[in-house]
Amino acid sequence: MNIATKVTSKMIATKDVSLDDKYISDHGSAYMTGIQALVRLPLAQTRRDELNGLHTAGFISGYRGSPVGNYDNFLWQIGGLLKDHHVVFQPGINEDLAATAIWGTQQANLAGQGKYDGVSAWWYGKGPGVDRSGDVLRHANLAGTAEHSGVVALFGDDHSCKSSTVPHQSEHVMMGCGIPIFYPTSVQHILDLGVHAIAMSRFAGVWTSMKLVSEIVETSASVIVDLDRVTPVLPEIELPADGIHIRWPDHGIQQEQRLYQYRLPAVLAYARANQLNQITWPCEHARIGIAASGKGYLDTIEALRILGIENETAQQLGLRVYQVGLIWPLEPQGLREFAAGLQELIVVEEKRPILEAQIKDELYSLPDEQRPHVIGKAIHGKGEWSTSFEEAPLIGHYEFQPEPIAKMLAAQFIQLDLPESLRQQIQSRVDLLHKAEQESRRVLDLAERKPYFCSGCPHNTSTVVPEGSRALGGIGCHYIAVSLDRGTETFSQMGGEGVSWAGASHFTNEKHIFANLGDGTYFHSGYLAIRQAIAANINITYKILYNDAVAMTGGQHVDGHLSVAQLTRQLDAEGIKKQVIVTDEPELIHAEEHLAPHVEIRHRNDLDAVQRELRDISGVTALIYVQTCASEKRRRRKRDAYPDPAERLYINSDICEGCGDCSKKSNCLSIEPVETALGTKRQINQSSCNKDFTCVEGFCPSFVTVHTRDMKRPAKFEGFATGWPERPLIPQLVDTPNRIMVGGVGGTGVVTIGALLGMAAHLEGKATRVMDMAGLAQKGGTVYSYIQIAADDAQISSTKIPEHQCDLLIGADAIVAGSNAALSRLKQDAMVIVNEDGSPTSDFINKRDWYAPIHDLIDRLRGRVHKENLLSLPAARIATQVLGDAIYANQLLLGMAWQSGQIPLLRESIEKAIQLNGTAIDKNLEAFRIGCHLASDPSLITRLLDSLPKSNAPQTLTELINDRTIRLQDYWNEAYANQYRMLLEQVAKLLPEALAKTIATQLYRVMAYKDEYEVARLLTGANFKKSIESQFGRGVRLSYHLAPPTLGTNVRKRIFGYWMRFPMMLLARLQWLRESFFDPFARQQERQYEHAWRDRYIAFVETLISSPNSYNLAVAEQIAELPAEVRGFGHIKMQAMQVANQRWDELSVDLTNKV
Repeated sequence: MNIATKVTSKMIATKDVSLDDKYISDHGSAYMTGIQALVRLPLAQTRRDELNGLHTAGFISGYRGSPVGNYDNFLWQIGGLLKDHHVVFQPGINEDLAATAIWGTQQANLAGQGKYDGVSAWWYGKGPGVDRSGDVLRHANLAGTAEHSGVVALFGDDHSCKSSTVPHQSEHVMMGCGIPIFYPTSVQHILDLGVHAIAMSRFAGVWTSMKLVSEIVETSASVIVDLDRVTPVLPEIELPADGIHIRWPDHGIQQEQRLYQYRLPAVLAYARANQLNQITWPCEHARIGIAASGKGYLDTIEALRILGIENETAQQLGLRVYQVGLIWPLEPQGLREFAAGLQELIVVEEKRPILEAQIKDELYSLPDEQRPHVIGKAIHGKGEWSTSFEEAPLIGHYEFQPEPIAKMLAAQFIQLDLPESLRQQIQSRVDLLHKAEQESRRVLDLAERKPYFCSGCPHNTSTVVPEGSRALGGIGCHYIAVSLDRGTETFSQMGGEGVSWAGASHFTNEKHIFANLGDGTYFHSGYLAIRQAIAANINITYKILYNDAVAMTGGQHVDGHLSVAQLTRQLDAEGIKKQVIVTDEPELIHAEEHLAPHVEIRHRNDLDAVQRELRDISGVTALIYVQTCASEKRRRRKRDAYPDPAERLYINSDICEGCGDCSKKSNCLSIEPVETALGTKRQINQSSCNKDFTCVEGFCPSFVTVHTRDMKRPAKFEGFATGWPERPLIPQLVDTPNRIMVGGVGGTGVVTIGALLGMAAHLEGKATRVMDMAGLAQKGGTVYSYIQIAADDAQISSTKIPEHQCDLLIGADAIVAGSNAALSRLKQDAMVIVNEDGSPTSDFINKRDWYAPIHDLIDRLRGRVHKENLLSLPAARIATQVLGDAIYANQLLLGMAWQSGQIPLLRESIEKAIQLNGTAIDKNLEAFRIGCHLASDPSLITRLLDSLPKSNAPQTLTELINDRTIRLQDYWNEAYANQYRMLLEQVAKLLPEALAKTIATQLYRVMAYKDEYEVARLLTGANFKKSIESQFGRGVRLSYHLAPPTLGTNVRKRIFGYWMRFPMMLLARLQWLRESFFDPFARQQERQYEHAWRDRYIAFVETLISSPNSYNLAVAEQIAELPAEVRGFGHIKMQAMQVANQRWDELSVDLTNKV
């Protein structure tokens, strides 16, 4: 339980730590992620060898991919440390070539010229990389390792397919190659088993491997780093006279014999001597046993806790638990000791059976009375394939959660002869699980935040195909296009992009296809795909997306040099029919030397035309789309390593019609809805905008360029006292962890909050485990950080927070916080602090009237926890108002959570963690402090909200009529405004209020059509000047993006400098010319359409009020609403009017049919 305690000055003491401790400290504890533990292993190994009198080096190579996608980034960050430890980091251009280089490290001393006693080598890659590397893994493992060297293959598996094209389980490949497999359960276990993995590799002469899943390797924890924590025991075994290590010459037959006759038995001997598999829950007279490994082991322990089974109840059950660290080959003697006396042995493992098959094989020969029933993927008496899906105790696909395991275990336990009280306890826990599951199924998510391209991402534009064409997807961020409605269908494995068309094209009437291929994939293996396409002479256009970064895994550079010029020359040498470079900066490409001959360079505005040209060319063509990754631009700009234009785009909301053309042109999530007195318009989120500026291509005059790099400094809010508010009571940890969940949008700092709390807990010497669920979700999708803080590490089992166990939810995004995934984890007495500023989901791009159901989501949260435990506020707007950037909203929420007494940590620890993080320290500390004040004095929230801009939309019909009358007077003149007022006065008397409000709103819309006079007025008026100054300060210079009719029929906008303000001011004063004989704009087709549209609507209203009882008012309501669908400018508005007029004609048939 957790109890509250008052902080005293004696409690304010934290460790003196450095962020480098995780790599260089050899005593005590350090805080690190699983990935950082993998970084530490080669460094610690050279130090360990040095203590043992060996002069060794290290070598790391592989290819990135979730869940080891950031491994190379962390290694690059410590280049100096690697050099000091004689560790070479040399990433491969792909996984199999990297593995070949690793193989070479074991050959370094064969010729007698080696510089070191040995080289410990570490290969890394995700599941697909294991698949493609099977050949070299087999060859290299058969060849073996050197006596003082060794190899560990670190392979990442994505069981749930969160960041992959297909789920993966790589054990079978490793088993087929004869490579032993370690499977750790925690960050500490990664460090411990890592020592054993290299020691086993040296001892037995084999490659070893380590299975890594996100739930383990992407977890952070405080761990023991003592070099002598693990001391490998080398058992005495019988070996051949010439040993078992690598040699030359060596024939494959002898290699295979050596592997199976000597090396793998040596592996088993090592496993036995070092107790890699352990009975963690002993029971002398056990009846039932559970064997599990890795994530499955953690889920099993949590499942037992869900059932209320701890050590004492386990003894009553007769339960014994076996944690398997080396899952293949399974050490037999320890297994038999574990299985002795058991009636039933349950195997918990995700995916296909690895342990289960080995356990059955090993125990099969036991006498019947000694052989337990083994169940897992199969029931007793059946095998994996004879057990039906419905019969299987545990599924053989996707991933596990503790709750289904708990139900399966309970079903087995209840069959035993148990004390009635224990039986009832287990049954009551199961009943609660079933009830929670039923409740969860009834609750559907009100909105979904799916992964999407970052703001300003090149793929927003580059993955669009011309009408009538399709594209094949590929590996990389652009894979998201497969899930969007843009003609991208099917995909291939990495390096196979487009080659499926070499097979399909013979059997379809389709003549051509596009194929998306990222520059990272091209360098990895995609180059051969193009060679295959040319050899097959198929009609295909490769869209090579040159983004200068491997953004999907952290923004790394391609592992080697690949310039645009090199790319064009390679393609030219292969015999490509035609190449065109499309880019947002053609002038930079023109400056690049040594392009292949006849390569065209076009602006990205010509993308559609270029694609149409290329698809008509027979054979293989290439469109090289050159634009730097938006996220990487942002990162480099923070380091002053990339130009940051002194420009920002801004939307005049008074001009904006909410048509959504800017969103369609840019596909950008930084275009957000904003509520105004005239309805929902558009605004640019200046905090998330990456300055791609594609949105300005929307055919709309509301966009202006503000020539400044910086936003206006926020005005100081005087409500916050200096210093900190009085300390709250904080939870005191006793026998259960304090569990905190942070939910938000990928890329907005959710993971940072988890990292800060984890480090703060480490500083206080508390046990902690932080797990981040991100993956592809980082691309604008849902991200969770699960933080667990405990008095003792043994109290934390599962890396995720189990259902109904969360004490605090920090909802950085209401859509994520109100999702079923978050709600199902909340305790009834949990505290929820949620940001009610909802950023749009990807649905907003194609659904212009989409809105975030924030109030419904908050109501849903309110229904799940006690009313007094829910606090919602517009944190993003407050952060922008007070600190100048919405990015500080999360820190503000963290401060509120701490001051509310929901986090069992000292404030000083969190402050120290923020300082150690090293990013915008002062601003983040200030945001945290402000959050504390807001929680301490909620009246400050009200005062801040009062200072925020408001839409002041009219509420009553009278207010609405008065407001629109005044606006029409400004729009033209008093007579025009009075025409509106007089008509609406009749409407208000004769029609129902709801219909009257609709007419008041829409009649204004058709009367105040935005012609040249009105656009000029709104761009030069006082309101617009005030809104610009409120965000950017005074004196900023503007440019305008206009397509005036005097420039002809070309719909593309042009940029006009600040000088244009003065002609527009003059034009605005000439509004009295509107619709007169001397109006130069009145005879445009668009204006004539607008006049006719307005006149038809006025006639409709006059007809309606002439005899309201003669008409079907329900149909009248639908007609009255039609102008709401007519938005935009130019051709967009005219098309909308045509559709609306057609719909009007259809509805008019029923207008007089009263029901």
